[in-house]
Amino acid sequence: MPHTSYPQSYYAFSAKPAPQRPLLQGESETDVCVVGAGYTGLSTALFLAEQGFKVIVLEAAKVGFGASGRNGGQIVNSYSRDIDVIEHTTNAPAARLIGEMAFEGGRIIRERIQRYGIQCDLKDGGVFAAFTAKQMSHLEAQKRLWERYGHTQLELLDRQSIRQVVASDNYLGGMLDRSGGHIHPLNLALGEAEAVESLGGVIHEQSSVLRIERGATPLVYTDQGRVRAKFVVLAGNAYLGNLLPELAAKSMPCGSQVIATEPLGEELARSLLPQDYCVEDCNYLLDYFRLSADRRLIYGGGVVYGARDPADIEGIIRPKMLKTFPQLKNVRIDFAWTGNFLLTLSRLPQVGRLGHNIYYSQGCSGHGVTYTHLAGKLLAEALRGQAERFDAFAGLRHYPFPGGRLFQVPLTTLGAWYYQLRDQLGV
Repeated sequence: MPHTSYPQSYYAFSAKPAPQRPLLQGESETDVCVVGAGYTGLSTALFLAEQGFKVIVLEAAKVGFGASGRNGGQIVNSYSRDIDVIEHTTNAPAARLIGEMAFEGGRIIRERIQRYGIQCDLKDGGVFAAFTAKQMSHLEAQKRLWERYGHTQLELLDRQSIRQVVASDNYLGGMLDRSGGHIHPLNLALGEAEAVESLGGVIHEQSSVLRIERGATPLVYTDQGRVRAKFVVLAGNAYLGNLLPELAAKSMPCGSQVIATEPLGEELARSLLPQDYCVEDCNYLLDYFRLSADRRLIYGGGVVYGARDPADIEGIIRPKMLKTFPQLKNVRIDFAWTGNFLLTLSRLPQVGRLGHNIYYSQGCSGHGVTYTHLAGKLLAEALRGQAERFDAFAGLRHYPFPGGRLFQVPLTTLGAWYYQLRDQLGV
């Protein structure tokens, strides 16, 4: 069944008007066919269109339908596994390149917003909140690590300082990243789609890709049409399905749940987050929250392995919200939704080529808002023959989940339970 509308999220409710983009019919020809109109696909298409490439984007549902239009809306630097992990898993030149790129995605987002006048409620400032002394020590080490790569917009917060940023007694301290921030994620995607089209790019919605015929000029087939291209970029992430089994084997779709309260009013909203920063905690299975432009609290967390939609999202997330902000016990929840992200075993992105003309980037592992925008730039560079930075990511080693697809959900859930127990015990 085609997806004709967005899920009932706060973002869909508050999104700016967008055109109905036609489905693909008949045969088209282009330089690059991009599969997926989320952040990875849109960023790739926009960089390519700016450089004069003819681009067609095929989207199974609607622009930003997947994680790009459902996420927590937080601009968080680096990757799901930080630079120090990368330094120990790849060669020194590649680690240096990847480290230098760790803060580029956020800059790309801001540049896009400014250049194309995208209205997506950009606010500056993001906080990492620590529950324990061990987590605080990790933030101190993270600050030193990021500063080693030239990122200096960081400030450690003690218990008193973080209490002035977040009206919760739960946190021992934290770290403010002034280059972090938050946005309305669906409006960002819609604005980027408009930018692609303003440069001559074409986006087809309701055009799910059924198969790709490889060759010197690949053919990309949908139900009612096909695209012949010099290059194909696969940017479907958790919504790519089994289109190419060799990519599916080393990744697993996972669901994250989000709720949005009723509008809180200026006084209550400001009392919760006085500087209007976004916040994520330092647990392995972390919670995250921020205020929307109309002063709702958007609160997310939890992971459902295998991307099954839970029956009671509010029942999962509301207790987490009240543990952070018990003062919201009488506040109504207006929206509750879930969205899928793609998890890799290493929790690092999977980047590469299939043959010489099919490229892909996927597996942000829950840390995709900034990385996907960087990925679009790297894919565009690689298609132009400037592949050094792309190849640094492509050289990262990836492994299939233990036990194959049959056991990846229970085994990953077991591993997550172990880390959740460590979080709860503070070890």
